[in-house]
Amino acid sequence: MELSVKQDNLSKALSSAGRVASAKTQLPILGNILLRTDGNRLLIAATNLEIAITQYIGAKVIKPGSITVPAKLITEFISNLPKESIDLKVVNDNLHIKSGNYTSIINGVIADDFPELPTINEDSSINYSIKTEEFKQAISQTIITTSNDSTRPVLTGVYWHSHNGDLVLAATDGYRLSERTLTKTTSELSAIIPTQTLQEVIRSITDETVEIEILFDDTQVRFRINEIEIISRLIDGNFPDYRQLIPKENNTLITINKSDFTRITKIAGLFARESGGSITITADKVKSNISIHSIASQLGENTSEATADITNDGQITLNSRYLNEALSVLDGEKVEFGFNGKLSPCVLKPINKENNYYHIIMPLKS
Repeated sequence: MELSVKQDNLSKALSSAGRVASAKTQLPILGNILLRTDGNRLLIAATNLEIAITQYIGAKVIKPGSITVPAKLITEFISNLPKESIDLKVVNDNLHIKSGNYTSIINGVIADDFPELPTINEDSSINYSIKTEEFKQAISQTIITTSNDSTRPVLTGVYWHSHNGDLVLAATDGYRLSERTLTKTTSELSAIIPTQTLQEVIRSITDETVEIEILFDDTQVRFRINEIEIISRLIDGNFPDYRQLIPKENNTLITINKSDFTRITKIAGLFARESGGSITITADKVKSNISIHSIASQLGENTSEATADITNDGQITLNSRYLNEALSVLDGEKVEFGFNGKLSPCVLKPINKENNYYHIIMPLKS
């Protein structure tokens, strides 16, 4: 293999692939990045057997071929070179790199040992094209409620499914739940995408990305972001029937300015660190305000208040971090916050014309 490429193109592609390559594995080859010519392009690819990332960049190919090299070393080395043309040449399974006054030889491994990259049959797949901003918002609104508990793998991803003609995303960790309606669909879909995969897709989005193309088959999902493709295994299993957890009505319904609610929640959270983030929210219909009370036994206590429209008096105890994270992903100036007594889940919604998102938090026992 012998070719020339631009430093900035190669550096960006290596950086993306390098995040997937894993040195902590029983297969050392998975810590390497695959470089392989394809016509007048260079393929840069990496996989950890759960996720594979591929990208093609333009190249002046003198001699076709392939090689795999340690991901961390080549990524950091190329990123530190000046923005000039880089010559790559394989000699006896070693990669010779030359750019201006810089020369290096990196010991490689033949590409034959690299795992076969996964593919998806486009003709038999379910296909969506989602605008970048909508995609990013939907992921940020749902990914915060996924679980880290590996003993319940179906909760460690976001559930993409069709429901009443809509493509819906949902996630829960058992303590909170989020659901976001994304777009209309005529396909029947039920797929759980790992959180790590969605985080990788978000990282790969650039300012030039207008749309994300998504393909599903029975066991995999593929994201195309400009020239980057990310293919991931889906999580095997059945997502819980979460809709039965959604309260049908709320006795206490609060409409409040989001910035006011966020401020008093953050302040209360400062005093709630010692008590597992526990804060008590009290709604007063006569005074038209809500107050949040928190206690730090060693430091003191706090009560913060904000004006709100309230249907009925009520009180509930929540985890301040969960409430803060929910408020951070709600758009619009006002939010709706409802609950039924101290032991029922509370529901947060943005007040906007889309009405496409809600967030549920389970109460703490006060």
